[in-house]
Amino acid sequence: MQVWPGEAYPLGATYDGAGTNFAVYSEAADRIELCLLHDDGSETAVELRESDAFVRHAFLPGIMPGQRYGYRVHGPYAPQEGKRCNSAKLLLDPYARAISGKIDWGEAVYGYHFGKPDSRNDLDSAPHTMASVVVNPYFDWGDDRPPRTDYHRTILYEAHVKGLTMMHPDLPDELRGTYAALAHPSIISHLTELGVTALELMPVHQFVNDHRLADANLSNYWGYNTIGFFAPHNAYASWGDRGQQVLEFKTAVRALHRAGIEVILDVVYNHTAEGNHLGPTLSFRGLDNASYYRLADDPRYYMDTTGTGNSLLMRSPHVLQLIMDSLRYWVTEMHVDGFRFDLAATLARQFHEVDRLSSFFDLVQQDPVVSQVKLIAEPWDVGEGGYQVGNFPPLWTEWNGKYRDTVRDLWRGEPRTIAEFAGRLTGSSDLYQDDGRRPLASINFATCHDGFTLADLVSYNDKHNEANGEGNRDGESHNRSWNCGAEGDTDDPAILELRARQMRNFIATLMLSQGVPMLSHGDEFARTQRGNNNAYCQDNELSWVHWPDKEAEEGSLHAFTRAMVWLRRDHPVFRRRRFFHGRPVEGTHDDLSDIAWFTPDGKEMAQRDWQAAHAKALTVFLNGHAISEPGPRGERISDDSFLLMFNASAKDLHFTVPVNHGKQWQVVVDTAQPEGVPPGSGPKVGAGEHVTLIGRSLVVLQRPA
Repeated sequence: MQVWPGEAYPLGATYDGAGTNFAVYSEAADRIELCLLHDDGSETAVELRESDAFVRHAFLPGIMPGQRYGYRVHGPYAPQEGKRCNSAKLLLDPYARAISGKIDWGEAVYGYHFGKPDSRNDLDSAPHTMASVVVNPYFDWGDDRPPRTDYHRTILYEAHVKGLTMMHPDLPDELRGTYAALAHPSIISHLTELGVTALELMPVHQFVNDHRLADANLSNYWGYNTIGFFAPHNAYASWGDRGQQVLEFKTAVRALHRAGIEVILDVVYNHTAEGNHLGPTLSFRGLDNASYYRLADDPRYYMDTTGTGNSLLMRSPHVLQLIMDSLRYWVTEMHVDGFRFDLAATLARQFHEVDRLSSFFDLVQQDPVVSQVKLIAEPWDVGEGGYQVGNFPPLWTEWNGKYRDTVRDLWRGEPRTIAEFAGRLTGSSDLYQDDGRRPLASINFATCHDGFTLADLVSYNDKHNEANGEGNRDGESHNRSWNCGAEGDTDDPAILELRARQMRNFIATLMLSQGVPMLSHGDEFARTQRGNNNAYCQDNELSWVHWPDKEAEEGSLHAFTRAMVWLRRDHPVFRRRRFFHGRPVEGTHDDLSDIAWFTPDGKEMAQRDWQAAHAKALTVFLNGHAISEPGPRGERISDDSFLLMFNASAKDLHFTVPVNHGKQWQVVVDTAQPEGVPPGSGPKVGAGEHVTLIGRSLVVLQRPA
């Protein structure tokens, strides 16, 4: 075999049509062997003799796409010094573009013998672990262009590749649960008809099914256990796992783009699947443990701000390079449109505290590729001071956990909620305005993958996670949920009607709020997980979306959700790019302010009304003539005006239409109606007249421009 010196950049395995360049970083290694793996279980070892700045490299002519490989690192094994090199462990390339196979759990993939954590284990892991794969980078993208949907026009839809597609009746069996299923016309038509503009995929980076879960006949269904930051997860591929998963993922992205749908990835750069000091040796740990991970004062152990056993070392230039190279790769080579960063507070921990001036944010800010896509933070982790909602830099948007909590509190009838609800409804200016951000920094959601589904939010007071095998101790215990009078399944028609109304209330509130709305997959179908609020290990029908019959759609929650999404998309007053001023806007033809607040009897809210503990109802006037921001070509934006009437109390209330804010209005949304009132068919109401809202319902009145 010919071995040429090759290049130290780029890292990973790079095929150029004539052969493949291999480059891997390790400062801890004495020497590194590249192992080419053969189908008969044998391997060919090639020592990487060239080294530049601790990057070992070589070019091998004739090595083609589909070739499986791994690394063996010879160096010190001294856990008490943070060093864990062991050439008996076949290691994944941190920059592998594809990964083949799965882990056959056993002692061989660990650096120690079970029951003897201080021992050294020299069993060969190659027959029991995954392999990196050389990938052909060439793909015909055709005329693919990123949709580049502005945030104020964005409707996010959080989904799981397998969970969304596994039970769709129109998909052939071989496509269910795969990337190819995302490109199927039935899935794309559902998203486009619903009005979705961006598909936020739960983790698709190659992840590992934990040893503990495998022993319990469970699996890491959610996928927050990454081992390959460049590789699409191979279990979601229908075409094969020798690089075909890359082509299949690109094909899905191309199809979604043609439908005008962006693809956003939920990414996990805060930790890896190697876990704590008792975890397996799969890649980073064996290459250069101390360079990749935050070690404790006793370097045998790991700092853990993620609850998973380890945290990546965010002050290491090589970790930062890995993350930035990964992000750029997924944008430039895989054409994705943005990222949602899991436990993003950990990425800001250069030392111990969360620091918005950390090197990671500096690198993102100046990067000409990554800074131009959607960047969404989950703004918390489990470390000290980890709850950072509202504290990320201006380039970022955030999952607004305070929005979720406040909206849940309002509709379950908690006292003293109205004032904070008003702030969340109008874009959370208390969180985002001071640092120059706008309402679009707030990603609004009532439910997501983590916690109750929408149907369970109105059907359970308590979590029911017994199926997870942890004695119902896992998952959040304070869900701000309300079961409407019965825990779980019931045949009481009054309770069922109330639950349906509450779901419509949540959907309507979400679509009427300033900011960026996010739906969780299947909520439009009232998907249930039977009260399990932590279904991370349930890869089965409990978590998968159950698709209803087409005949059941009319008058359904699905039809109502679709109508609310399109109401929002049709009216810029619900998706303003700037915060409300609370005063008239210069140049408009009326003297009304851009927003006004009223008590149910039609009087403007006074300070005492905001502070009243019993207050659970209000009316909001949105002035479509007073949108302050210009359109994309500098034109003035004008829209219809709306009255939003919220009755979160248990009793029926008579709302008075405010005078001097419009003579004639029409009801366009009424969550008390099963169909939610189809557009154009609601009753007309004049100024000073009354509208009756039954307990826990929402009504929207429209006044044409």
